[in-house]
Amino acid sequence: MDIFAEKTILTVSRLTALLRGVLEENFEQVWVQGEVSNLSAPSSGHLYFTLKDTGAQLRCVMFKGSARNLKFRPTDGMAMIARGHISVYDQRGEYQLICEYLEPAGVGALQLAFMQLKDRLALEGLFDEGHKRPMPAFPRRVGIITSATGAAIHDILNVLKRRFASLEILLYPVRVQGEGSALEIARAIDDMNRSGLVDVLIVGRGGGSLEDLWAFNEEVVARAVYRSKLPVISAVGHETDWTICDFAADLRAPTPSAAAELVIASSVDLRNQVDALNHRLRTVMETRLAAMAARIDALRRSLHDPSTMLGHLSQRVDDLTDRLETALENSAARSRAKFDTLQTELMHNNPAGTVQNLRQRISLLSMQAERLMVERLEQCKHSFGSSTARLDVLSPLQTLARGYAIAATGDGRVVTDAARLAQGDLLRLNLYRGRAVCRVEELESP
Repeated sequence: MDIFAEKTILTVSRLTALLRGVLEENFEQVWVQGEVSNLSAPSSGHLYFTLKDTGAQLRCVMFKGSARNLKFRPTDGMAMIARGHISVYDQRGEYQLICEYLEPAGVGALQLAFMQLKDRLALEGLFDEGHKRPMPAFPRRVGIITSATGAAIHDILNVLKRRFASLEILLYPVRVQGEGSALEIARAIDDMNRSGLVDVLIVGRGGGSLEDLWAFNEEVVARAVYRSKLPVISAVGHETDWTICDFAADLRAPTPSAAAELVIASSVDLRNQVDALNHRLRTVMETRLAAMAARIDALRRSLHDPSTMLGHLSQRVDDLTDRLETALENSAARSRAKFDTLQTELMHNNPAGTVQNLRQRISLLSMQAERLMVERLEQCKHSFGSSTARLDVLSPLQTLARGYAIAATGDGRVVTDAARLAQGDLLRLNLYRGRAVCRVEELESP
């Protein structure tokens, strides 16, 4: 339909559909490079972000099916190369890039995924030296987790047979590359730990590209190595190859052959060490025995006749007995003299005389106290009589007895001035014997 030939009115939905068709037909497969911004990863599993440069920006979406295959985690600010096709999101009327593939600009996706996982696991402590388990010095049985048909198992077996032919080997065959190989390796590590049949594990494979070795860079393998109770030797690839498994393992071997050399010492070396230790032990024992023999000879020469030693000891006992008896007699004499002295002093200081003197003094003091009390009572009686006579002279009762009276108002106030009274007031007269109530009939001025 030619929309420009005549006046054609389109709905928004129709026009958007036409534009989407044009874009999808002409931009079916494009590669775009830009910087990631506004990254969003909702629970649906899709990725939404914007690719931008200094002049423009492009909305992008990567659906869950494609995002699940990413080996790394995109972040804001990351320079990215995206492959996909252009389409239009009808609801917003915006064109966008439907991404099918992403890779970091300047560094491979696998290398970036390796660095991101390594940093994250390091922060969790999976590579801490304090978690590393020591290798057993003399393992009875060695477990090997690798491909049953690869070169790694043959190299390990050849080295172990040459170094320690009697060492028992338990192989757990797994795939070492391809889809699902990492889960097989992790499951093998867990199974070996549960079995309890081996003392140490060798996990690895021969050399290859980063993609070939990727199973040993998976998080599931690193966590299986970390939780292993058995010491783990990682032997992946060549000396220059490093994997996440190498960092998580208790010991890294540059090659599978080197892992076989690290797991146990050579029987020839062990025999030489045993011979050297045996020689050192024999020398030390001979030196020790010679020193003990010389010591015994010296003790034998210094040993005296027992009868003579017993005689000396008996004589010493006699001397000590005499000294003890003399010391006891002297001590008894001193004690007896001290007792006599104390007895004499006690007789002079007999408390009976002191008690008698005190009793006499108390009797004398009692008599003196009784006499003083009688005299004091007489003095008090005389003083009391004098005071009583003086009180009688000054007593108002004596004044009342001479015919005087005390006039008081009804509320008990004594009247001393006629001016304070009025005719008709009631007065209470206190006489020498009894009281009288009077009414004022007449007042006279003084």
